[in-house]
Amino acid sequence: MKKSSISTAVLAALLATVALAGCKKKEDTADNNAQPAAMTPAAPAPMTEAAPQPMTAAAGVNVSAVTVGKTAAADKSVTSVALFAPKDDIIVSIRTDGSANNANVAAKLTFQNGQVAGEQNQVVNATGAETTNISFKNANGWPAGKYRAEVMVDGKAAGSPQEFEVK
Repeated sequence: MKKSSISTAVLAALLATVALAGCKKKEDTADNNAQPAAMTPAAPAPMTEAAPQPMTAAAGVNVSAVTVGKTAAADKSVTSVALFAPKDDIIVSIRTDGSANNANVAAKLTFQNGQVAGEQNQVVNATGAETTNISFKNANGWPAGKYRAEVMVDGKAAGSPQEFEVK
């Protein structure tokens, strides 16, 4: 009985080896003097004006403050407000430090039941401290209840979420 289970295990290992060998990529035999692909350095693709530029990682942008308010001053600063009326505009003000090109800064409003009440984003090109304001409007009025404003930079949570209420 042991001989049969050992034979089965050896046969299974042999079949797996043969299967993996069968999956090996065939090399081009047209040029026998060519080096294997792993040893040939890849030439960078030429950039043309029409080619999109790679996005800079948002690691260079840090969210230093998130403020939720009703109005923005000329310098984009927003006074923090915790209570809104149903017809108020809601402004999520995002203060960033650092530098990045094409960083995607987003704000999301979530209602108390977990439903997304609004989500918007802006592309930011920053070379230092900067404020980005994202405004949310609801023509039908915001339903009464508790909300949470969250900020993301390139899809990753950033800053401190802010909670507020509509009455």
